[in-house]
Parts: sequence; structure tokens; C-alpha cells
Amino acid sequence: MSDRDPIFDCLDRWFEHLNGDLEGGLDSILHPDVVFLSPIVYTPQEGREITKMYLRAAGSTLADVDAEADTGTTPSAMDDDNKFSYVKVIREGHHAMLEFETTVDGKYANGVDIITCNDDGQIVEFKVMMRPLQAINAVHAEMKATLEKLAGG
Repeated sequence: MSDRDPIFDCLDRWFEHLNGDLEGGLDSILHPDVVFLSPIVYTPQEGREITKMYLRAAGSTLADVDAEADTGTTPSAMDDDNKFSYVKVIREGHHAMLEFETTVDGKYANGVDIITCNDDGQIVEFKVMMRPLQAINAVHAEMKATLEKLAGG
């Protein structure tokens, strides 16, 4: 490990994933017992597989990334043509807060991804918070449809 805080290496790998360049994809960055906290779902979602499913659905909803592509990497969610972008990044120690902006169903959405990593730079908690309510409602509807599709039902 470098002499930097663990979150720096973790976020370097997160951005590699978003750019489609992270070897091993989400499996390589998510801890097996990662917890995902959604602005929509009341209960924490625990484990790598369910977290991957939620992150894939979020990528599809917020950044027009193909949710069904399970190649271990993702097409770039950060290219110039994409509607999703991080506008602020704060990181220290084992924690980061990444503010994002996008549009969903024509509605402006603003939110934060709050990421916590362990000493090895694996994500152990991924929390998403979002505003305004109209955007949350649009995200809810699109993510529900995508999650049902991913779950096979």
C-alpha cells in the first residue's frame, strides 16, 4: 500500500471501473461483505452480488450504461457524451464523498455517492443520497424496472 490514505487508491480504481478500464471490474473493488445503502430502498443491501446488481442498475438509470453487460468491466460512464458526471470529490482516510449531476427522464438529479473503504482499498460501504424528490421518483421507477429485468422477473 502507498503512503496515501486508502481512499485515494480505492477511488483511482473506482474511476478506472467507470471508464471501463478496471481489470476484474466490480469484483476487484467491492469487498465480499459490502453494504449498499440506497435512497430508495429502506433496508441495507448486503453482499457483493446484490451491490453489483444495484450499481449496474444505477449505471443504467443515471449514466446510460448497459445494465445487462456483465463483462467485469463497464462501458465508460464518464465519457464526454454521457449525462452523468461527478462535480465534486472529497476524500480523506477511508472515506469519500462524490457529488454527481445527471438527468433522469428529463429531470435534473443531484446526489452524492459516499464510499467507505478498508485498509486494502476495497469498498465496504456504498451509500447514495439524492435530490430533488421528482428526480428520486424518476430514478425509482427506472431502477425498479431495471432490477426486475436483472433479477429475471
